[in-house]
Amino acid sequence: MKTALLQLTSSDDPVQNLEMVRSMMAEAAGQGAQFILTPEVTNCVSNSTTRQREVLQEEEDDISLEGLCEQAAALGVWLLIGSLGIKTHDADGRFANRSFMIDPNGQIAARYDKIHMFDVQVTETETFCESANYRPGTTAVVAETDFGKVGLTICYDIRFPHLHATLAQAGARIITVPAAFSPVTGAAHWESLLRARAIENGCWVLAPAQTGDHPKTRGKTRQTYGHSMVVAPWGEVLIDAGTDPGIHFFDLDDSSVTEARRRVPSLTHTRPFDGP
Repeated sequence: MKTALLQLTSSDDPVQNLEMVRSMMAEAAGQGAQFILTPEVTNCVSNSTTRQREVLQEEEDDISLEGLCEQAAALGVWLLIGSLGIKTHDADGRFANRSFMIDPNGQIAARYDKIHMFDVQVTETETFCESANYRPGTTAVVAETDFGKVGLTICYDIRFPHLHATLAQAGARIITVPAAFSPVTGAAHWESLLRARAIENGCWVLAPAQTGDHPKTRGKTRQTYGHSMVVAPWGEVLIDAGTDPGIHFFDLDDSSVTEARRRVPSLTHTRPFDGP
């Protein structure tokens, strides 16, 4: 199945971002893509809580979700919206970082809220506290599609192998890792983590990413690593998209999952153990 990763440089304007993504989806479908994937926070990249409160919406009112569902239906494609920043009804006012699998009729087939929050000090001057504005999800999700089961994760989730093993043991043959990775951690760990999760689970790992310089907040430019990747079940990197925005195509072949798991059936070898 022809599949397309969209590598984006999203702004903090959801209307502008929606127009950009709809156009890229049309181009990808026009070249035969049947499954299209976008990165984390497709609708808005911003370090400003004030700006997020101005432009983000609740799921039932979200213009990005509505517009992308309509475009998926118009094009007759499966769409993984890597994630959208979504307002919630939580008492503390935090948002959800929510991924959506959309079917070719434009209906939501599955939704997943990012479980692991990126609360880290990358360098002496670069600190992230995702949990200040986003509340973590609590449920792992496998989406049912007509091309197989797809495990949904987001960005920092990639550092937690047990989540991915749980998805694979629940039947996922593809795992999606939409991201807005830091350039510092991206250069050090991105490819290694993606390849490890693919090899451990004998599955496809599809990782569409944000890239480049995003709008300044409080005088500081948010940068993301790019390098959207496709890793095959045996661990080969089939796509490294570099740092430019664009569309990247590949053929998704389910038989390679069967072959990788036949050669090294580690998912069936998991055993309980005691200690330490």
